[in-house]
Amino acid sequence: MGELTVDVTRADAVLIGGGVASATLAALLTDLEPSWRIEVLEKLDDVALESSQGWNNAGTGHSALCELNYTPQDIDGSVSPAKAISINEQFQVSRQFWAHLVETGKIEDPSAFINPVPHMSFVHGMESVDYLRRRHDALVKNPLFDSMEFTTSHEQLREWAPLVTEARPETETIAATYSPDGTDVDFGRLTRELLDVAKAAGTTVSTGWEVTSLRRMGSDWGVMARSTSGEVRVVRAPFVFVGAGGNALPILQDSGIPEIRGFGGFPISGEWLRCTDPEIIDRHEAKVYGKAAVGAPPMSVPHLDTRYIDGKRALMFGPYAGWSPKFLKTGSNLDLFESIKPGNIAQMMAVAPPNLDLMKYLAGELIASPAKRFDALREYMPSARADDWELITAGQRVQVIAPDPKKVGVLQFGTQLITAADGSIAGMLGASPGASTATTIMLGMLEKVFPDRFGTWESRIREIIPSFGTHLAEDPAAASASLARTAHLLGLEDS
Repeated sequence: MGELTVDVTRADAVLIGGGVASATLAALLTDLEPSWRIEVLEKLDDVALESSQGWNNAGTGHSALCELNYTPQDIDGSVSPAKAISINEQFQVSRQFWAHLVETGKIEDPSAFINPVPHMSFVHGMESVDYLRRRHDALVKNPLFDSMEFTTSHEQLREWAPLVTEARPETETIAATYSPDGTDVDFGRLTRELLDVAKAAGTTVSTGWEVTSLRRMGSDWGVMARSTSGEVRVVRAPFVFVGAGGNALPILQDSGIPEIRGFGGFPISGEWLRCTDPEIIDRHEAKVYGKAAVGAPPMSVPHLDTRYIDGKRALMFGPYAGWSPKFLKTGSNLDLFESIKPGNIAQMMAVAPPNLDLMKYLAGELIASPAKRFDALREYMPSARADDWELITAGQRVQVIAPDPKKVGVLQFGTQLITAADGSIAGMLGASPGASTATTIMLGMLEKVFPDRFGTWESRIREIIPSFGTHLAEDPAAASASLARTAHLLGLEDS
């Protein structure tokens, strides 16, 4: 029996996972440190096949223009705009980075991944209409939201989104907001564009290589990976980023860093209804978001959604939440159970009692009949016919269970960055709005893990992202200039 030969190579940074987070980091690092040897390891046969793939995510380009969960209502009835403003600020950073890549010729055709699509919020019922009016009033004062319009008119809504009003009673109490600055982003195509930028600068992208272990090797990390053909290799590097979607949790657990202790994951799956009639698809040009059901996770907010995926226009509705123990769409049914460790079992048990509404909601979604699911679509498109739609499986999301000093463990919706104290390894956990805000997340991570280098990078970062270190929301002139410049470079004008 022959000995197993293990190829050992060196790199300055290893990025695990071929999704939008790793792609964003690779494109940034090759600009900031052009001499570095960077390697991206992806276990599937191509990049962007999991959470970043077009049909697996909402693709909204989350900028809080239409997502009502970013503007919670306080007990006194007031609507807080702070989170929405923060999310929009972060999306503008991403837009500036993408615009820079277009301006410098590194990306030739931005329409391959981003297109202008108005963002709308739609509600019905007096209470919800009152909330949406107050939300509009809170946001429209901000320069990032000042183009947002509000209406309670069926006639105006008919102009914005005819499928929403068709066959709807004129007597129904409705309201909507309309934001012409909205976009649709094909994060699968964007991921490939960003990795092409990185590869042109020397980054190596290796697909079909699954990371099987992480171990300390002196001052380096040894990243062991196995290929689909059974080969084994180790890449040594002083820095590792884990951007492997739901699989980031077990990889970080395997590293043994104390910072991951107490963290767990709760997987949520989903499905979409996809329109199959080209005439219907052509009649709708908007992302229409509504209010989530009681107990529903944020990624389950219903929306009637115009999409551009791989250059083709589409229309989808959903998502319908479900549950699976897998951490990836291509994962194993043992993923959840294998992630339970002595260091996080208490936290994972603690999240169940406070989240009974979520459990009830997921159970209801799992047993819902096709007719009941279709009724949800008819709330947004009363004229919808079942024959014009097909059910497809959406991506898998793993929500973060985080340690908490008072509650032992809490279930978080959003993105969590984990970094080792010595800055040698970092990873991204969680879900929405991670893809849309990946540039901000990666810059924040770089500042944390490379404090000695970051100061020398700042002037270059400001050339790439002019608003870096400032707040567009506090400067109307700068906000207007940034929106106009990025819209021009990304081909979003005259939407």
